[in-house]
Amino acid sequence: MGGEQVLEAVGHSVAVLRGAVDRDWVGTKAGRLDWNCRETADHVSSDLIAYAGQLAGRAQSAYVPFLIDTAECEDNADLLHVIETTGALLAATVTTTPADVRAFHPYPFRFADREGFAAMGVTEVLLHTHDIVEGLGLTPYEAPRDLCESVLARLFPHVRPGDDPWTTLLWATGRADLPGRAPVTGWKWNNPLHIDADRIVLKGVHPAAAADLAEGGTGGFDWIVGGPVDGTRVGAGLVFQAYEAGVHRPEWGMYVLVRKEDGLAVGALGYHGAPDEEGRVEIGYDLVEGARGRGYATEALRALADWARERAREQGDVQCLFAVVDKVNTPSQGVVTRAGFEQVSDDWGDGEDGEQFAYELRLRA
Repeated sequence: MGGEQVLEAVGHSVAVLRGAVDRDWVGTKAGRLDWNCRETADHVSSDLIAYAGQLAGRAQSAYVPFLIDTAECEDNADLLHVIETTGALLAATVTTTPADVRAFHPYPFRFADREGFAAMGVTEVLLHTHDIVEGLGLTPYEAPRDLCESVLARLFPHVRPGDDPWTTLLWATGRADLPGRAPVTGWKWNNPLHIDADRIVLKGVHPAAAADLAEGGTGGFDWIVGGPVDGTRVGAGLVFQAYEAGVHRPEWGMYVLVRKEDGLAVGALGYHGAPDEEGRVEIGYDLVEGARGRGYATEALRALADWARERAREQGDVQCLFAVVDKVNTPSQGVVTRAGFEQVSDDWGDGEDGEQFAYELRLRA
């Protein structure tokens, strides 16, 4: 998801709306919105320039107050030119922004990267084109399938995708009904969580990246030689399966460990799912061979535990982290021990004499 997709969405939208520039956009309500069609077009331009501004300015603590003034636009064709221009600005900014840059966005973890801002820009364009088309009574708008699949997997990872990605996106944003699913009355973006540690960053893996990893790709990350390893690919496959089933909870998913010094991925760590009824959640991790023995796994596990501990204080849905380690895997036993876990079983697994040790880290007294 990048600048090319932003331009594709804008081009598709403008081509559709150009056929209705002779209609009354001021006196026509845009679909289910409170805005009229002109106000909706203004909003699209304002979002596109705002996202570009966030990235370009590297905003860290608040939204940069960009606003487009279209008062001098004489007609609806001028409004479309503004959308094209602001779309080009966002596309250029996304393309030239380094992958490790993150800028302020309130939902849900206060930051988004270039891919997130591109995806939000694409979504705004597609959805509000639908709103304007619906308001003007034109032939129902059908957004490009590939763009819909991409934004669903990146910004709506908690939503079961369904057979028709466009209808699913409309439903997820309160614009359509889907059989068997309750109407949506409120929604927010869901950009991946990043957890900062000393030498590495734990970067949340959205379903689109998970699918790529599971199929033999890189997931959009630059890896050190030898990565990603099989365990990472298996874990990514489980993430995507959970997404397809509609049970994926992004913050309880998978994180790729990215080294700050060079931006290279060295391994992965994550949860096996959301906490159970007792507040216990299992974790797992692996490192590329060339990154082992340097303390990365311990550092990452401590950072993940700190995040879970804060979550326990704020929301109370997690109480304990759980891990199982093969008895022959002495280095991994050292990782969990150094991260504060305590051994709770020496015979975990199948059979009379289990082949694994079990460990727990209680997050609250």
